[in-house]
Amino acid sequence: MNPPFYSAQQMAEVLFFKPLIEHFRQSHCQAPALVERALLQQSNANGVQNNLLVWPAWQKGGDIGTKLVTVFPDNQHHPSVQALYVLMSGQNGSVKALLDGTELTYWKTAADSALGADYLARQDVSTFLMVGAGQLAPYLIKAYLAIRPHIKRIIIWNRTHSKAVLLAHNLTQELASNLQIAATEDLSTSVHQADIICCATNSYEPLVKGAWLQAGQHLDLVGSYTPQMREVDDLAIQRSSVYVDSRWFTIDCAGDLTQPIANGVFSADQVAADLFELCSQQKPGRTSAQQITLFKSGGGAHLDLMTAIYVAQMGSGSGSSEGA
Repeated sequence: MNPPFYSAQQMAEVLFFKPLIEHFRQSHCQAPALVERALLQQSNANGVQNNLLVWPAWQKGGDIGTKLVTVFPDNQHHPSVQALYVLMSGQNGSVKALLDGTELTYWKTAADSALGADYLARQDVSTFLMVGAGQLAPYLIKAYLAIRPHIKRIIIWNRTHSKAVLLAHNLTQELASNLQIAATEDLSTSVHQADIICCATNSYEPLVKGAWLQAGQHLDLVGSYTPQMREVDDLAIQRSSVYVDSRWFTIDCAGDLTQPIANGVFSADQVAADLFELCSQQKPGRTSAQQITLFKSGGGAHLDLMTAIYVAQMGSGSGSSEGA
C-alpha cells in the first residue's frame, strides 16, 4: 500500500498555527531527537551560494524523518526553497507518509519563531515589523498573530520595495480589517517604532543595527543559516538577551552568532536558553518589560519531524497517494 502524500494544499487544510505551536511546546518537553545535518553548496554564475540540505531526525522511541531541501536564492520561476519530507516508522522502518517539504518548512519555521516569541515578546505588543517579503514572510506574520492577537500594525520592509508593497496588499485582502498593514522604505525608523522585529532574509550584511534598538523590543532572526550570513550587527547581539531554538543548529552554524563569537564580542555561554529549556521551565524567558530579547532560529531536523508527525496525526484519512 502506497503511503499517503500530503500536498501543500492538503497540509494547509489541516494546519493552524495556534495548535501547531502548542504541539511544538509539548514536543520540546520531551527528550530531543537524534539529529544530523549535511549541507552541500555550490556557487551559481552570479556567485550566489545554492544549497542542498539533508536533515534526518529520529525521536527516541518514536518516528524517523528526513528532509531533502534545496535553497536557490536567485530562482525567478521556481520557489527559492523546495523540499520533500519522508516520515518513517521508528519501529519497523516503513514509510508512513510523504509530505511537501517546502510547505512543511514554512509552517515549522514560523511556528518555531512564534513559540520563541511567546516566551520572549511582551504581552502588550502592538506593532510588528517584517524584514523580508519572501515566501516565508506571510507565514511568520500569521504565526505571530496567533500568539499576539492584539497586534494592530504590521510594517513590511524588503530590499526590493515592490515586493513589500505586493505582500502588504495581499495580506490586507486576506487578514482582519482592523489591521493596519503597509510597506516601508525606511528601515531604521520602522525598527524604532516596532515592538517585534522579525527578519527572514538571505542577507550577507547586517540589516538591523544595534543602535536602532529600543528597550522592550523582541528581535527574531530567521535568516542567517550559514556562518557567512548576517541580519544584525555585533551591537545588536551585545545589547540583547540572546536565546536560540536549539544550541546545536545555531551557535556553530548561524553567522549572526558565529561572527560575533569570532569577533570576541559574544560567547556561546552567553546564550540564555533554548526552546527545550524554556518549554520545560528550566530557564526563564523575558524577565522585564525593558529587556531587549533576541531569538535566533536555526531550524533543524527535530522541528521538521515534529511538524510531520503532527500533519500525519491531523490528516490521517485525508492524505492522497497521488504523486507518492
